[in-house]
Amino acid sequence: MSDFDTGADYGHVEAGQEHESLDQLHQVEGSENSYDSNFGVYEQDHASAEQTSFDQGHHVEYSNPDGTHYEESDFTSYDHSAAESDHVFAAEGSESSHASEFSQLDALRHQLDTSFASATELHTDGGGQLGVASN
Repeated sequence: MSDFDTGADYGHVEAGQEHESLDQLHQVEGSENSYDSNFGVYEQDHASAEQTSFDQGHHVEYSNPDGTHYEESDFTSYDHSAAESDHVFAAEGSESSHASEFSQLDALRHQLDTSFASATELHTDGGGQLGVASN
């Protein structure tokens, strides 16, 4: 406490400032990859062979006692050969790929500034008392 010529008496007086800050950093990263392939080969073979042989004969021979002679021959021959071959080839396929990446960054900065003043008593010669408080 202080005494002045004015006769005033000051009690508790306090003033000040406070500064605080909050820093927070949050980071997330990730990736995803996928691959798919599907291939197919189809093949078909077919082969056939055919062979036909047909023979037919006819023979007539006649001799007469008077010395005449008759002879007849008929002959048929048929041959057939065939070959067949089939080939089918097919291929199909698909391929796919996917890739993704992500990154996330969250930053939080908060500043807290406060100032305060506080006074408790003031006495003057007039005998009055004043209470003061503020922030």
